[in-house]
Amino acid sequence: MSKICDVTANFDEFIAKGTVVVDFWATWCGPCKMLAPIIDDVADKLPNVSFGKVDVDNAIELAKRYKIVSIPNVCVFKDGELVDRIIGLCDEDELTETISKHI
Repeated sequence: MSKICDVTANFDEFIAKGTVVVDFWATWCGPCKMLAPIIDDVADKLPNVSFGKVDVDNAIELAKRYKIVSIPNVCVFKDGELVDRIIGLCDEDELTETISKHI
């Protein structure tokens, strides 16, 4: 299980400042479980980026707001604005490259 915590309750505050990565996932999603350790590894390498998770089954309104129709769905926010996303399972290099463009 990922060490990145759920940010549903304070989502807007969490994404408000800096570069922030949010993993939209679900407990029943196999690719989401495979992505969790990859996100943990990238989070360790990018300490100036905040990482959080949102379980789409428990946060339907957030999933609707960001048009999450497939998971895993990793969204990159910069100062509160959605600036990039990766849909589906990705590797560490792709995730790092996508996030690094917004640091």
